[in-house]
Amino acid sequence: MRRVRTVENTWTGVLAVITVLIGLGLTYGVDAVTASALVIPIVIANIILSPRTLPWFVVFVLGVLVIAVAANPDALDNRRVGGVVVCFVVGLIVLVSSFRRSRLGVAGALGESMLVDLRERINKQGILPALPDSWYAEQVTRSAGASSFAGDFMVATLSTDHHRFDVAVVDVSGKGEQAGTRSLLLSGAFGGLLGALAPPAFLPSANDYLLRQDWSEGFATAVHLSVDLDTGEFEIRSAGHPPAVQLQAGSGRWAVHDVDGPILGLMPEAEFNVVRGTLQPGDALLMFTDGLVETPQRDISLGIDRLVGQAERLLRNGFEGAARRLVATNEAMNDDRALFLLHRR
Repeated sequence: MRRVRTVENTWTGVLAVITVLIGLGLTYGVDAVTASALVIPIVIANIILSPRTLPWFVVFVLGVLVIAVAANPDALDNRRVGGVVVCFVVGLIVLVSSFRRSRLGVAGALGESMLVDLRERINKQGILPALPDSWYAEQVTRSAGASSFAGDFMVATLSTDHHRFDVAVVDVSGKGEQAGTRSLLLSGAFGGLLGALAPPAFLPSANDYLLRQDWSEGFATAVHLSVDLDTGEFEIRSAGHPPAVQLQAGSGRWAVHDVDGPILGLMPEAEFNVVRGTLQPGDALLMFTDGLVETPQRDISLGIDRLVGQAERLLRNGFEGAARRLVATNEAMNDDRALFLLHRR
């Protein structure tokens, strides 16, 4: 912390010297120096300095400008008056943004780096563990409007004996940046619950966790898959989420595993039903969020049929990279989208 303050004090001193030099140039009527040049230290300070220091520095810069103009009033012409107005407008904008940023308490550059770190942590929660060679898994998440933050996320875990694989696909209320903060909190909590609890206890515990948050938009849908990697037997539980679909390689047909369950965060002591099945060699399973299958103009059942048709065509070229190809074929950009693919070779 002391090092951060030392760096900030150094930058404050450097920017103050630059400001004074520009002010001296204005005072003595140097033609190469204009009043708008003082915008440069203000903009740099807006990026580097903390919200506690930034307002005082902006006031200092504007004070230097006022003193310089008052010391040399004869040099004022239309060009310099315009520069003074621009400098005061930029200073006002920076002051307003500084007051808004004071709730976070960090400088602009540091705040952006924190957001990048948060985004990377969300992405790491969804990294799939290494599965045995007889299994292939792939996950893809896309946010609304190509933002870095999404309300859809996945968490996955592999048991210590490498016999059981669990994955949950979650869709938080809202989309894009609006749901990004909730996704961050829930991805960490759900990841811990997924690895610590038995499969039947995951969704009830996730529901209790959401209820304790007492958010105004504190609901989410989720689908949880637990697979025995030795036998291929699986269990699927859903909380108001679109159903999973299974490609049965023996018949070439797709089975829809629709299981009822209440949305997370709406009612206490919720119970979640389970669907059981088996993934035979050659079978595949898809789990996805409603952004891939539902639009205001299309019912979710029609969207699932469309997705299955696309999957049937794309999977003929192999399963590797199929999830990305499937998401790429979906043109809907106004909602977050997530897709998980599991294939038993």
